[in-house]
Amino acid sequence: MSSQNKINFNWKKFDQLSNEDLYAVASLRQKVFVVEQNCPYLDLDYSDQEAMHLLGFKDNSLVVYLRAFPPDIKYKGSSLGRIVVDESERNNGHGELITKMGIDYLQKNFPESEIVISAQHRLMEFYQALGFVPRGSVYLEDDIDHIQMYLKPA
Repeated sequence: MSSQNKINFNWKKFDQLSNEDLYAVASLRQKVFVVEQNCPYLDLDYSDQEAMHLLGFKDNSLVVYLRAFPPDIKYKGSSLGRIVVDESERNNGHGELITKMGIDYLQKNFPESEIVISAQHRLMEFYQALGFVPRGSVYLEDDIDHIQMYLKPA
């Protein structure tokens, strides 16, 4: 992989995010979750302050991102959310890579905890390939079908 294709990943607490980081995160999430998916919803939900943020920059542009929560914040278990890949970087394995990095982080820091996600239903097979198991019924979240999925403790 050439250096121009390299994505530089960094974990940061909310208070470690620079103004530029925070702007890039909000911009990418809005670009994909609000505009591309045509889903007006309140993305900035005051949960970012409790999350660890995994940012993936390529050539000074944020192209992949997720946030991770300890147990008892979003769910009884730990959780991942806002997993997003910029359209320009899709189908290159970046979604799988960042999700595995999120899983590794949570398993290392909360080894006794299951990992829970609220997955868009259309992505269920993607998450099943990473070991997640569906739980419950499909539900509507922000006008998009979702399903809760979990990964048993390692």
